[in-house]
Amino acid sequence: MIFLKEKVSRIVIKVGSSSLSDENGIDEEKIRNIVEQVSTLKNLDKEIVIVSSGAIAAGMAELGYKKKPTSIIEKQACAAVGQGLLISTYNKYFNEKKLKCALILLTGEDFANRRRYLNSYNTINQLLKFNLVPIINENDTTATLEIKFGDNDILSAQVASLIEADLLIILSDVPGLLKDLNDPNSIIRVVEEVNLEIKNLVNNKIGKLGTGGMNSKIEAAKISLSAGIPMIIAPSYDNNVIQRSIESLISMSYSVGTTFLPKGKKLSKRKRWINFSLKPKGEIIIDEGAELALLSGKSLLAVGINEVNGSFTAGDLVKILNKDKAILGKGLVNYSSNEIKVMIGKKTEEIHLFNEKIGPEEIIHRDNMVIEKEF
Repeated sequence: MIFLKEKVSRIVIKVGSSSLSDENGIDEEKIRNIVEQVSTLKNLDKEIVIVSSGAIAAGMAELGYKKKPTSIIEKQACAAVGQGLLISTYNKYFNEKKLKCALILLTGEDFANRRRYLNSYNTINQLLKFNLVPIINENDTTATLEIKFGDNDILSAQVASLIEADLLIILSDVPGLLKDLNDPNSIIRVVEEVNLEIKNLVNNKIGKLGTGGMNSKIEAAKISLSAGIPMIIAPSYDNNVIQRSIESLISMSYSVGTTFLPKGKKLSKRKRWINFSLKPKGEIIIDEGAELALLSGKSLLAVGINEVNGSFTAGDLVKILNKDKAILGKGLVNYSSNEIKVMIGKKTEEIHLFNEKIGPEEIIHRDNMVIEKEF
């Protein structure tokens, strides 16, 4: 059963660098076009959040780079210069439409830390109440590999999930998800599940049309669909593409780009935070009995654990693997890796014999666990 909201009021729009810039840096005409489309939606009482790339491209042009720098420090310097240029350009054209925008810079750490995660939600929500257009970008000036989202596609899906958006639109330089990367007419119009077939379609594929960073868009779709939010990959170069994308979804014609449709039960906000915002610190390999228990909605007990890999502390996120090392899900552990190693394969009463002060019997409680088959 397809799950769609009755109204499409709160929309996140991701705009990639290629949709904003050319070889000379920021293309103001492209930004003007985005702003004009957004202002039309604002006049229809839509709440719009923009996740915008382009800071590094703007900084490169200002600093005289002919090609993208390879070192992180140089990229961070370009972002520091370009971020101001980018937001001032947005601000210029929004002012012409009697609208105001606000800049928010985020890193993966802002989503991994539960308090900062909620603070981000409150800030964005308040800006929308003020009728502003939040413009969000990754904080490339400080983000390191450990705390980067990796791509603004992922960031846009995280933001859409955070604010419970009604729709995520990812503007791209390709017409949509293609069966054949050399054929622009081979667009897959509707995707109802991000399965192995869809993943294999984009893995390591190269064509004359490029990939449009399609791997990260598929990952973004997983996040968006888990929140019950439809996602559309649409060609940024098409006329009035944002409005047409919305109309395509509402009319269920799915005539613009590729539409990913949510179906079934969506994950709670907390479980989405656990699964998509945190990085695993280790692995727990379990036996067949424990696998069946987890798939039927039970918690993970020590008796069902075969092996522990990595070093982690209580409260950290770990991957849960079956005996064949296939991932079943992720969860927050109640014990450290060293504590769990002592308890492996033991029943609760056996553990109490050598440690009367042991805490909860669950190594991972069901409420702190996400199983892959749930979404």
